[in-house]
Amino acid sequence: GGTACVVTGQPFDTAKVKMQTFPDMYRGIVDCFVKTYKQVGFRGFYKGTTPALVANIAENSVLFMCYGFCQQIVRRIVGVDRKTKLSDLQNAAAGSFASAFATLVLCPTELVKCRLQAMHEMQLSGKIIQGHNTVWSVVKGVIQKDGPLGFYRGLSSTLLREVPGYFFFFGGYELSRTFFASGRSKDELGPIPLLLSGGFGGSCLWIAVYPVDCVKSRIQVLSMAGKQTGFMGTFVTVVRTEGVLALYSGLKPTMIRAFLANGALFLAYEYSRKLMMKQINSY
Repeated sequence: GGTACVVTGQPFDTAKVKMQTFPDMYRGIVDCFVKTYKQVGFRGFYKGTTPALVANIAENSVLFMCYGFCQQIVRRIVGVDRKTKLSDLQNAAAGSFASAFATLVLCPTELVKCRLQAMHEMQLSGKIIQGHNTVWSVVKGVIQKDGPLGFYRGLSSTLLREVPGYFFFFGGYELSRTFFASGRSKDELGPIPLLLSGGFGGSCLWIAVYPVDCVKSRIQVLSMAGKQTGFMGTFVTVVRTEGVLALYSGLKPTMIRAFLANGALFLAYEYSRKLMMKQINSY
């Protein structure tokens, strides 16, 4: 599921990070795509793909594993049998709990991804003299400068994004599946309803938490040039100096990516899960 998500959405994610971190450099999504292609070629859209793959595979593996555990916790809290189907709202709460665990594996890999994606802009703006263009060089730079804890820059803003965001993510997904199922079992849904449901869930997540993600990207990328203020300090600075709309820079590529990538994520997740369950049941 994580792999399908990255392969589908990486170019739009790259545009999102560039526009969030350096909103003055780009007039919009088309301008960002054109300039990126002219400056660094097609490979520029896939900068940070390796850490993005690691991030998404790790995050979604932990997320969906913990989602099952958290569903059991929710069942205990509401006092129902462990085989009872949860409501869409209860599934959303379970997804929100699960995201807190996924954040711990996501934050370090996402920091490396974001820095690679915005390296060219950091050099152009004069914030750094020479950029590191490989995963290992970025990892080495973080360890040398800040030590292992440097990988957790932006952890609080990542948590602020993930916990409420995944409530809307799983809530939107389950609500959409309920709509398409129309009284039937959700497990009987075909690929198109699953794609649309995943896309709807992803869109709900990003609409709800986009300003938080914008602040997170700035903290993780700009900390290459020196110590950054925390979440509230960065948030207030952006609003004061650039206005509220700066927090929504890069929203358009994010929404395109959210629908495509999360549709692919849930489609791959549901079908791989069914395949694995068949294998298990056959034994």
